[in-house]
Amino acid sequence: MADRILLIEDEENLARFIELELRYEGYEVIKAHEGRRGLELAEAGEYDLLLLDIMLPGLSGMEILRRVRRLSDVPVIMLTARDSVMDKVAGLDSGADDYIAKPFAIEELLARIRVALRKRQAAREDPVLSAGPLTLCPSRHEVRVNGTQVELTKREFDLLQYFLENKGRVITRESLLDKVWGFDFAGETNAVDVYVRFLRSKLDEAFGIKLIHTVRGLGYMIKDE
Repeated sequence: MADRILLIEDEENLARFIELELRYEGYEVIKAHEGRRGLELAEAGEYDLLLLDIMLPGLSGMEILRRVRRLSDVPVIMLTARDSVMDKVAGLDSGADDYIAKPFAIEELLARIRVALRKRQAAREDPVLSAGPLTLCPSRHEVRVNGTQVELTKREFDLLQYFLENKGRVITRESLLDKVWGFDFAGETNAVDVYVRFLRSKLDEAFGIKLIHTVRGLGYMIKDE
């Protein structure tokens, strides 16, 4: 089955050119030339990739991206005439997977599409752990909240992974020390409390969510909001 690409681009000549090239490469293409219509299509359909212009009538590409990221982790490549560092950062921080500035060579766009689709396929084959808006991919050592990547140390990552592998279960401090720190750890159990505080600071507090819960007298658990 051909990969489905949603193209949201208000320059009709450019959109038609991209559509023809994508169809020639074997992709199925659905188009929208206006922001609100593009969002409707994005929310109503299943796509393998979105090509999204930033400057759109009706609704900006950035706003579409933010709304899409609440529902889906579909790869998004931003198409825009803007090429400033701040615009790139804003798009990537909002959950875009890639960014290409106009004018661009169609060969470069096609290459970026292939890379994004390969990553999506790899993600489908690689188990991803989740709780609420948080996802963790063990093989890529990657943690995201609402599409935004979060940098964790190795110990923080290992602790979070063990929580997610046991989502909904109460885990004692002793069990965490054994499974995450190792049976020969010679420190105190309050090491767990310290690292739980680190995780809460980077996840719960930073994103205004509540995932890591204290179970008084027992330990901790992670669950969906």
